[in-house]
Amino acid sequence: MTEKKETAEKETVKKPSAKKSKKTKGAKEHYTKRLRTVRKAQDRTKIWGLVDAVKFIKQNATAKFDETIEVALNLGIDTKQSDQNVRGMCALPNGTGKTIRVAVFAKGPKAEEARKAGADIVGDEDLGAKVLKGEINFDRCIATPDMMPLVGKLGQVLGPKGLMPNPKLGTVTMDVTGAVKGAKGGSVEFRAEKSGIVHVGVGKASFDEKKLVENIRALYESVLKLWTLSTCMASLSKPCPTPPKKVRLIFRN
Repeated sequence: MTEKKETAEKETVKKPSAKKSKKTKGAKEHYTKRLRTVRKAQDRTKIWGLVDAVKFIKQNATAKFDETIEVALNLGIDTKQSDQNVRGMCALPNGTGKTIRVAVFAKGPKAEEARKAGADIVGDEDLGAKVLKGEINFDRCIATPDMMPLVGKLGQVLGPKGLMPNPKLGTVTMDVTGAVKGAKGGSVEFRAEKSGIVHVGVGKASFDEKKLVENIRALYESVLKLWTLSTCMASLSKPCPTPPKKVRLIFRN
């Protein structure tokens, strides 16, 4: 009887299904047809000079819209260390090709100065109330120092969007005219991500090669200054590490 039970139990054991597991998609399938064509044309064993890289990326920016050219700089830093954070502003000599909407928190003469400088939105308590309601119709936020007690209450709304005014970035200042004109003229903010990489848009595909090269060099120099300061301060007892030499160019919407 026991032998019959054992054989019956063995027969009832389910056999593994013969279904084939789905094959994982290859890396090539993650790219569009246009990008796969670009990658085939690119010599990935070659170290590209900046001028040649800009020429190549302009030749292959064939989308129906005016694509944004981005720069990716791998700084090799540990952003968890407060003394290794890299964040700043850079005035691109040829602008970004985008229309920047600027809001200014100011009162009295400074509010009038902001309007004359070309600010899109100017206000104080009324602007703060709109922000709390979620009405954020601007890309850059500037404030005079006397308005920071009010703006500080908006930190939970402006902070996650990267719009909180910061004196280190020149967005908390009495020079309202200079800050507004700088934002309108092509000043860009850069900040290292968790992986230690800085991503910044440096222009449009419609820019000529010279303008893109000038913008990229201006950004590189600005990042390099802050990178050198942060890394050298973090290793006072050691020689400063070698600055990043590789720049990755990306084109996207």
